[in-house]
Amino acid sequence: MALILAAGAIAFVVAIFGTRIAIGILVSHGYGQLIRDDGPTSHHTKRGTPTMGGAVIIVAVVMAYTLSHLLFWTPPSVSGLLALFLMTGMGAVGFLDDFIKVSKQRSLGLRAKAKLAGQAVVALAFVLLATQFPDNRGLTPASQAVSFVRDTPLVLPLLLFVVFALLIIAGTSNAVNLTDGLDGLATGATIITASAYVVIGIWQFNQRCEAVPGPQCYEVRNPYDMALFAAALAGACVGFLWWNASPAKIFMGDTGSLALGGALAALAILTRTELLLPLLGGLFVIITASVMIQVGMFKLTRRLTGTGQRVFRMAPLQHHFELKGWAEVTIVIRFWIIAGLCAAAGVGVFYAEWIVS
Repeated sequence: MALILAAGAIAFVVAIFGTRIAIGILVSHGYGQLIRDDGPTSHHTKRGTPTMGGAVIIVAVVMAYTLSHLLFWTPPSVSGLLALFLMTGMGAVGFLDDFIKVSKQRSLGLRAKAKLAGQAVVALAFVLLATQFPDNRGLTPASQAVSFVRDTPLVLPLLLFVVFALLIIAGTSNAVNLTDGLDGLATGATIITASAYVVIGIWQFNQRCEAVPGPQCYEVRNPYDMALFAAALAGACVGFLWWNASPAKIFMGDTGSLALGGALAALAILTRTELLLPLLGGLFVIITASVMIQVGMFKLTRRLTGTGQRVFRMAPLQHHFELKGWAEVTIVIRFWIIAGLCAAAGVGVFYAEWIVS
């Protein structure tokens, strides 16, 4: 437990001080956020706020993971290194997108196809590596079985599992990206979801099959290190939130949102809770669904009537409430409450399955 607490504390300290330093560096180089003209007009006051702050979160997590293992003389696990790889790789794609925006002074960075291609390459490398490196029990970091709160009997062929995992990674990273529209919203929601994974990782470690064999035990590779990674992720986001809370002094940009999405996807895949992630991260699902509904309804009604109709005043959902007159802070706090309820429900389902099985 001390290792997990150390990781969270180190990540928090690095992030809260590192973000302040990053703000000064980004401002001096003129790396400010550009605001899209089709967004809420209230956001125009945010133009010029430093962006790409997600790089600090990535650095904080990597430093916390590394230093906590060095301090306690414990070797890093394959699962932990893979989680770091996916988070950093997705963050690199986001950084390239952000850098193009600020360097060329336009609100759009990488083209959609190029962005998806970059995400796919990183995700594919992660998935293929995660199905390698068996331990002395034959456990690989990821399992080809479809999982909910643990592996189910449904085992996918490698090709189908790769497609399944790619959908999880792409879906999660883009869901966090869509949620990152108001000051502190995505950061706070990630803290809540990552904290849920700290609880899940610790529980899986205490009930792992090699220590407590039986029908209820968990066949998961390196669950303690997954709890450590989740704690570092939560700690880094808490430190960043100090500066990202409204009115934000810095934005995470795609660098942060894609990295956070990759980190959550890695936690789901490596803890064998892939289908539980949509409940644990329910807010991300709701916001993504609002975009899908908006686009789907507009295209359908335009095809049928010639005039596109919309369900929401604007998507993603947080902007709908902005246009209804809700204060930004009110939206963020209420959405955090929804995120907390979803995470609590997910942990409850996880624990209930263990009780009744």
